[in-house]
Amino acid sequence: MSGRVHDVDALRGFALLGIFVVNITFMASAHPGNLVEDPSFSSPLDGATRFVVAALFSMKFYLLFSFLFGYSFVLQMDAAERAGAEFVPRMMRRVVGLFVLGVGHIVLLYGGDVLTTYAVVCLVLLAMHRVRDRTALRTAGVVYAAVVVSLVAGALFLDLSAFMPTYDEALSSAAVQTQAMLGSPAEIIGHNIGGLQLLVLQAASLQGPTALAMFLLGMVAARRRLFSDLTGQESFLRQAQWIGFPVGLAGGAVYAALGAAGNTWGTTVSVLTAPFLTAAFVATLVRLMHAPGTAWIRTVLAPVGRIALTNYLAQSVVGIILFTGVGLGLAGQVSPPLLFLLAFVVFTGQVAVSVWWLKSHRYGPAEYLLRWFTTWHRPGR
Repeated sequence: MSGRVHDVDALRGFALLGIFVVNITFMASAHPGNLVEDPSFSSPLDGATRFVVAALFSMKFYLLFSFLFGYSFVLQMDAAERAGAEFVPRMMRRVVGLFVLGVGHIVLLYGGDVLTTYAVVCLVLLAMHRVRDRTALRTAGVVYAAVVVSLVAGALFLDLSAFMPTYDEALSSAAVQTQAMLGSPAEIIGHNIGGLQLLVLQAASLQGPTALAMFLLGMVAARRRLFSDLTGQESFLRQAQWIGFPVGLAGGAVYAALGAAGNTWGTTVSVLTAPFLTAAFVATLVRLMHAPGTAWIRTVLAPVGRIALTNYLAQSVVGIILFTGVGLGLAGQVSPPLLFLLAFVVFTGQVAVSVWWLKSHRYGPAEYLLRWFTTWHRPGR
């Protein structure tokens, strides 16, 4: 599958940008995690930025990142076969390594980790890695439908207000937690661990099942060599745009208007429509990467995606440096528009560093360690 590498790496880099646009809002303040807006930033521009992030970024790029994880899972199978190694033990070591990295990420850097969720869900994917494509697709559909049904049932039959803090309580908690982010390393670790219960709940109810569905779709796509021989002129790419943008943008707007993750109906609409917008984004990027005048986009994004694990962790390191008491202590002081801009500035820096690093290294630092543990021997640099 060597023909698909650069496209997939570029898509992975694109996914990292979208994820960071969302994550940086949680790194900069405890208000988003408490589902309340910071009253210090209540201008129309602040509100418009929050709307854009919710409508265009929230829940969309996580799906793409998960899809690409499933795609790369098949590439790991191919690599094991080329090396003459047994795939299951090798992949189990990779899962363990990913989980350990995720735990360290949660404790030391950022409580909104996806690596631990991916590691656990990957066990299901590993158990299903020999199923037929039809079975994988049906399972993905059933799992995704179950998430939607559970959200609808929760919206109709559960009074979530009985389990949720009042607005004033949430606002007070957000202020206290934001202050904790400005404290000592021990207080920052305490803040990260304090969100563990919510992380597990989200992983079990929403992120884990949707990730599994995307893993399975990605696995099937890789088996069928989806990104191997694309020219950018395929009709299905245009169809993905024509269908995906109207449905996805409308759903994103509804999700944002209803209060994003703070509203169960809004979350339901997003879960239903986010795949359409994600597919439209992918189709658009692929077409741009194969057009003569914009092929440079792939050249820019691919190095970031090639060392995606390192860059994902590096984004959290930047968050620690910028917002916590360990670094500049800007938590609670940066407006949504500036955070949005800052995400792109940091990502631009990651592009430059990734290009520089890959001139003399085959793997990123995190990829190097994970590959060492996965293959059980030191990889060549």
